[in-house]
Amino acid sequence: MDLEWFYEIEAVANFICTRNFRRVALQFPDKLLKESTRVVRALREKLHLLLKSCSEENRDVQDIGLFVVGDTAYGSCCIDEVAASHIHADCVIHYGHTCLSPTSNLPAFFVFGKAFISESNSAENLCKFALASGKPVMVLFGLEYAYAMQEIRKMTVVESSKLCESTCSLNINYADVLCSIINPTRKSETCDEHLESTSMPTSHERSGDTTAQSYKIGGLSWSVPEGSRIEDYTLFWIGSDNSAFANVVLTFNGCEIVRYDAAENEIITDFTQQRRILKRRYYLVEKAKDANIVGILVGTLGVAGYLRMIHQMKELITAAGKKAYTLAMGRPNPAKLANFPECDVFIYVSCAQTALLDSKEFLAPVITPYEAMLAFNRDTEWTGAHVMEFQQLISSNPAESRNPSKEARFSFFQGGYVEDSDLQVQSEVGDEDDKDGVVAIVNIMEKALQVRDKGPQYLVKGAANSGPEYFATRSFQGLEIYGKSSFPEPLLIGRTGKASGYEDEK
Repeated sequence: MDLEWFYEIEAVANFICTRNFRRVALQFPDKLLKESTRVVRALREKLHLLLKSCSEENRDVQDIGLFVVGDTAYGSCCIDEVAASHIHADCVIHYGHTCLSPTSNLPAFFVFGKAFISESNSAENLCKFALASGKPVMVLFGLEYAYAMQEIRKMTVVESSKLCESTCSLNINYADVLCSIINPTRKSETCDEHLESTSMPTSHERSGDTTAQSYKIGGLSWSVPEGSRIEDYTLFWIGSDNSAFANVVLTFNGCEIVRYDAAENEIITDFTQQRRILKRRYYLVEKAKDANIVGILVGTLGVAGYLRMIHQMKELITAAGKKAYTLAMGRPNPAKLANFPECDVFIYVSCAQTALLDSKEFLAPVITPYEAMLAFNRDTEWTGAHVMEFQQLISSNPAESRNPSKEARFSFFQGGYVEDSDLQVQSEVGDEDDKDGVVAIVNIMEKALQVRDKGPQYLVKGAANSGPEYFATRSFQGLEIYGKSSFPEPLLIGRTGKASGYEDEK
């Protein structure tokens, strides 16, 4: 593997030099971390040559600090701004698979990496499929194949001329990479030299229709002409079956989707397993409706808007008459979430490609912010659409459910009509929180102790409205401390001393 070609050493060095960055964080995923020392060495050599050619006497390569960031606390596809802030970095260079989520503070440059693909074989399979389909085709791809898309587009024209009399007979459209450079102080930039993103005209551009509906997902963007729907297209995915592809399947579940496996050089059309995921998500939404205590999991500290989304989730949960806790614990796993058994459901605020957690091994289900809106807003009905990126939900108003209906609702899990949590008690506690948080906590603890004193017959499912109440109703509450009066004989003091020996030893 050519190191400079795979890690785009020259493009990264130009990015650092032209913007006069002094402290640079190089973020590697675990599988690429072993190459970090070679990348740093090659990058320093390239920076030295660039500074020398620019005749910048006041700058030296030793003045530019390169810091390797590994073992991120959250998903490796997102920019780790927290780790970068520890070294006071001016920017972040991200290597490997990425979700291209916008950053909050630091500018970022993305190096997608490159996976092997045969451009001729992929273009041939694409044209044959488009000819047999008879529908317009929208080509999406994993970012690791972005470097080859320009050549695939050219070969598609050649292949289509062999199959058809006119290239317009095959309605093939291509998505473009949204950006390779993200600067939170300005709009996302597109580096033409880096991406070579000059695109072939799509069918609606050739016809002169300039009005189109735009879409974007996972760093890709495309548009369809006015009057058309994305459901009218067949999505042709070039890449592996990973989180990015699962994001496409769920978001555009109304479209016909096929996947071209570049490693095996074959087209896969059976997505039974992926379609089953959507049914599983709807099941979790119905289960979340019966929740009384909700935990909000912080799944990112770098994606722009995550704090606003957390506050919006708190408002939504409180308006639905439920109790909310915010938990920051890095990457969630069953052992971590088992420490909060009082939570009936968790909301994972994360990027789109890490938001779907297989919660079968968890004690409580883990849902996305969009699924939480479906579960906790009584006026919202599921139409089959699914939104993975929480940035698209920030503009929505959770106050719509501030006056939830007091009518009973039907629970599929309890098999009948049930009433939600005691809204009056929740509102009273909320008012006390606003006046004096300490008094409110004391009142909650007193209520919890009253619940415990009433005995096991009072303990019913869902009776606890907060963590202290749940803890008070548990049969095991930890080791109890007994006084001397509790024992018929006085306690005996054991042997004492240091680690090297006891006091009574000679």
